[in-house]
Amino acid sequence: MSTTPHAINWFEIPVTDFARAKAFYETVLGRPIETMTMGPSTMGFLSMGPDSVGGAIVLEEGATPSRSGTLVYLNGGDDLAPTLARVEGAGGSVTVPKTDIGSGFGFFAHFIDTEGNRVGLHSMA
Repeated sequence: MSTTPHAINWFEIPVTDFARAKAFYETVLGRPIETMTMGPSTMGFLSMGPDSVGGAIVLEEGATPSRSGTLVYLNGGDDLAPTLARVEGAGGSVTVPKTDIGSGFGFFAHFIDTEGNRVGLHSMA
């Protein structure tokens, strides 16, 4: 049994236009995305630090963006409002604005990315 405190170990967000998706997530997250080709897949790493949960945007055969599949929440930083504010300018759309979860669990929001995926953001403020 793993001793990691994280429920998620790795996630992949499917994309159909890698360059468009990379530009979207770089704009929204405010940081560069390292790209790597791994066999038939092109991956853009959203996080890879030793203390972070790893994840990537992925272009590969059979990977289809969806608004109704698994919902991944990205770290919205200290306050998800600035990150969420960049979504529409980057080509996405906000579907759930910053919302208080209550009971001290912080805030969440949802957006649709340029590929058609529903993605969440979470922050404590």
